[in-house]
Amino acid sequence: MIKDRNIWIRNVYYMLAYAFEELKKNNYEQIAHEEFEHIQDLFAEILYKGVSAQLKRGLHREYINRVEDLPLLKGRLDIRGTIANQMRCRNVLCCEFDDLSENNLFNRVLKTTLSLLCHERNVSSVRKAELRTLLPFFSGVDEIDVRNIRWNDFVYQRNNQMYRMLMNVCYFIIDGMLMTTETGKYRMATFSDEHMCRLFEKFVLEYYRLHHRELSPNPDRIEWNIYSKDAMVIDLLPAMQSDIVLHRGDQSLVIDTKYYSHAMQYHFDKPTIHSANLYQIFTYVKNLDVKDTGNVSGLLLYAKTDEDITPDLSASFGKNHIRVRTLDLNQEFSGIASQLEEFLKW
Repeated sequence: MIKDRNIWIRNVYYMLAYAFEELKKNNYEQIAHEEFEHIQDLFAEILYKGVSAQLKRGLHREYINRVEDLPLLKGRLDIRGTIANQMRCRNVLCCEFDDLSENNLFNRVLKTTLSLLCHERNVSSVRKAELRTLLPFFSGVDEIDVRNIRWNDFVYQRNNQMYRMLMNVCYFIIDGMLMTTETGKYRMATFSDEHMCRLFEKFVLEYYRLHHRELSPNPDRIEWNIYSKDAMVIDLLPAMQSDIVLHRGDQSLVIDTKYYSHAMQYHFDKPTIHSANLYQIFTYVKNLDVKDTGNVSGLLLYAKTDEDITPDLSASFGKNHIRVRTLDLNQEFSGIASQLEEFLKW
């Protein structure tokens, strides 16, 4: 099995499938049975199947405001532009109108991502050929400078919901795997820890949402369990947003996921758990357990690395129990699921 950053590439697909529900539907499932040499190859296949399915439905179109000089009136007459044309002895009307066009932000991001993958050395020649068969359908769509993409600007409606998963895949390809060289060209790189951490967090959350809905898995906001006569003091405190909180009766489990290239920190060659991570889960647990009942537990969950020593801790802090564990992503998915089930014994 081919690995990328100590994760079987097939398991990266499973993580994506839980994070993005659409990958469990239609013809995406067969991807899990294919072999990939590089992570970019996996994304190329996902994007190829997704865009192919979208082309059968038709590319999303939006009304775009246009101003053109035309022999006949179309839309609204631009008086100033028309007068300027007359002064230049041009017998045309300056018209402003809305045009239903495929050249919108969604399709521009798709075309740009397809083009990037077509020039990526870690994408197989077979998949590059597949991607190139899609590009003619985007002939009326411009490419976009990836530095100008504002991922929060996408607005999804009923007629473009299918683009949500495609834009998420493009985000991982462009924002998570793109580096700029000094010559101004782009090249792909492996995932950064930051982006893998987001995917890891989303995967664990969606796994529990799908298989253990009775635990009401959600990323809950935790309020500070303090009292102050000065309301401004409360406002100055940072917000606490947990990755995942599970509820079973009056018992709660706070899960904080972490993905690092090195799961341990070292001080004078002595390996220890990242102190900031431990402080964080401790703070979450203690503030959520408002009445100090001991009914709130914590789980600090790391993605396992190839280090000889990995985080492993089980201790009581007052009435509250906190565990530090690792999830091995470099195994068959059934083993990953088994570990996730084991963590529910709290």
